[in-house]
Amino acid sequence: MQHLSVTHDNALNIRNLLITLRYDGSSFHGWQIQHNAITVQQVFQEAVAKILGSCPDIKGCSRTDSGVHANMFCISMKTDHPIPCERLVAALNSHLPMTVAVISVREVPLDFHARYSTLGKRYVYKVLNSQTRDPFLFGRALHYRRPIDADMLSKASKAFIGSHDFTSFCTLDKREIGDFVRNVSDFSVRREGDMVYFSVTADGFLYNMVRIMVGTLLFINEGGAAPDSIPEILKACDRAKAGPTAPACGLYLDKVFYDI
Repeated sequence: MQHLSVTHDNALNIRNLLITLRYDGSSFHGWQIQHNAITVQQVFQEAVAKILGSCPDIKGCSRTDSGVHANMFCISMKTDHPIPCERLVAALNSHLPMTVAVISVREVPLDFHARYSTLGKRYVYKVLNSQTRDPFLFGRALHYRRPIDADMLSKASKAFIGSHDFTSFCTLDKREIGDFVRNVSDFSVRREGDMVYFSVTADGFLYNMVRIMVGTLLFINEGGAAPDSIPEILKACDRAKAGPTAPACGLYLDKVFYDI
């Protein structure tokens, strides 16, 4: 893909800014604005309005759900305000809650879109695999007492890799219409002490796709399905054939990939 240079709309002196942030989703009802609940988008827009006087139309890279976290979340925003990027980082952080932090701001081409310009995303799901809970991980990892065979699950997860119809691994609602084919480039399960990490990279994700994939692998871990059953579940294109949906608390949007 050809790399584009940063350009301005000279007539209006418009800049397109790529804003990267991190957040703990425990106290938020997801990213997207809601009428009766606090969301990350709401507090971000309020912070922008305090600095710029109003909030331009912003584009988020994803639509994380209630309780889901982000190690990397990207926003694009066009503005004619002259504030330097480095000053905007500090200004935003002074107005955002402590559970949200802007990491960087930089100028990008005017046709860049935080969602539609993505090449792919990586999600990580964290599981505390221990008989005793850790209060410092409450709301930030799934506490799971049954022993996890990480090597077996990592081997089973490789069946997700490739281009597949993931109808069996998504929650169907009005947000999911059209093509359910996604290309998964990597899936791994690894243990570090009592923590088990499920990591998946793809060109796109369906609603609850990662949580259902993880829930299915944990179902396999419990003997509810065979380790080699994932290809058959994929072919069925039937949500009822897959395992349960893992809770939101362990899910992190870990990285967003762009060609800029």
